[in-house]
Amino acid sequence: MARRVLIAEFMHETNTFSVQLTDEAVFRHHGVFRDNEVPAAFQGTRTSMGAAFEAAEKFGWSLVHPLVTGANPSGRVTDAAFDVFAGLILSACERLDGVLLHLHGAMATESSDDGEGELLQRIRAKVGPDVPVVAILDLHATLTQAMADNANALISYRTYPHIDQYERTWQGAELLERAMKGEIRPRVAVARRPILYALDGGRTTSPPFMELLRRGDALEASCDALVVSVQAGFSSADVHDIGPSIAVTHDDRDKAQAIAEELMDYAWEQRHYSSIHFTPLKEAMARAKAGEGTLGPEAGGKPLVISDYSDNPGSGAYGDATNLLRAVLEAGLRNVGFHAIRDPEAALAAQAAGVGNRVRLKLGGKVDPNTGGGPLELDAHVVALTDGHFICYGPMGGGVWRNYGLSALLRVADVEIIVITHNGQATDLAQFTSLGVDPTRKSTVIVKSMQHFRAAFEPIAREVIEVDTGALSTRNFKERPYQKVRRPIFPLDDI
Repeated sequence: MARRVLIAEFMHETNTFSVQLTDEAVFRHHGVFRDNEVPAAFQGTRTSMGAAFEAAEKFGWSLVHPLVTGANPSGRVTDAAFDVFAGLILSACERLDGVLLHLHGAMATESSDDGEGELLQRIRAKVGPDVPVVAILDLHATLTQAMADNANALISYRTYPHIDQYERTWQGAELLERAMKGEIRPRVAVARRPILYALDGGRTTSPPFMELLRRGDALEASCDALVVSVQAGFSSADVHDIGPSIAVTHDDRDKAQAIAEELMDYAWEQRHYSSIHFTPLKEAMARAKAGEGTLGPEAGGKPLVISDYSDNPGSGAYGDATNLLRAVLEAGLRNVGFHAIRDPEAALAAQAAGVGNRVRLKLGGKVDPNTGGGPLELDAHVVALTDGHFICYGPMGGGVWRNYGLSALLRVADVEIIVITHNGQATDLAQFTSLGVDPTRKSTVIVKSMQHFRAAFEPIAREVIEVDTGALSTRNFKERPYQKVRRPIFPLDDI
């Protein structure tokens, strides 16, 4: 008989410093797919779930797919929302031969700093000790002992921007098939050091991370480990187990632990390495202004791309900080595309004014005016309105729909500003083109993102520069009110 396998996705990266709780409605805004809705949405896509469906066909699995959902990084997930979505997965944990999950690894709830550990514990209690459970995780997972104890394999992405969810899920599916056949009996060991932030924040093209991936490849190729996963951790979470980690999957957990500790020693040695360099805001504006006349054949027709690192919605920042937009307007920059300001009130005001009309409004800076800049009073031309639904086809798009809610394109002077209702970082050109903006023809393109923007936007850029505008995800760790992290810890303390 066909093996019965549960596949599910339940993802959230929790910025515990955010004042915005993540309730069920937030997940539903970004998409909740249940039961028969799942194959219709994900079969044939280059996503984690797309890979799971392909693997099921190859291996002859009988699939149970109760849930696919996720929400943009934000504050703690409410206990009510967690129980609803975890309950949908748990209710399908009947008569299973295996479980294949796509999780983030850095979820925190109102009552738990370890959402994935809690979910895996509940699943393990339901399916018993002998059903193999494999979880695919984000490279920025905060790996805990509870996660390691309740999973048979933990497999993290190996790219940042994360463009290999599809490949990692195939890897997990192949390992799960071997475990269900009884060829292997994998366990997970995890190692960490007193580090809050290292490994270049997870930049996989940087020397420390590349070396760890190289060593992991060699261990897997020699069969000294089934899987070696490197996690950079998530620094915007005030939790005990914060920081980088190594997870090794092996039939022998003691051997796995020894390998993990050795690799983690190297991560400790490399803890000072960083390739991230911020450009002062004044200098960034000057460079943008100087390049406005070079858009043409001599510059390859490519824009300057400026990344607002600290107001990155992908790390739980509010996406409404205005310091960068204020600087752009004060500098009088021309031919600028700006993605985005998350401001539901402004989107509604633009809708009420109507396309082609002018609107006077206060834009952005409303969640916390002291973080990244307060509201800007603007007289804007309403260029376009959409419902915020479109398909992304870029390296991180996977061919699936996204939903940013009511969205508006506002023009102030020669700056085109995208306003969205549901928060999200810039990772795909369609976030511009869906509102009629061609980013390749702009002199300057501004995105709110730390790293993921690079997959789609670096190829169209003549240059990329990063700025820290003092928003919620600022890299100034010593200004963050950490209370739960283990101490002493680098770089908060001298070790």
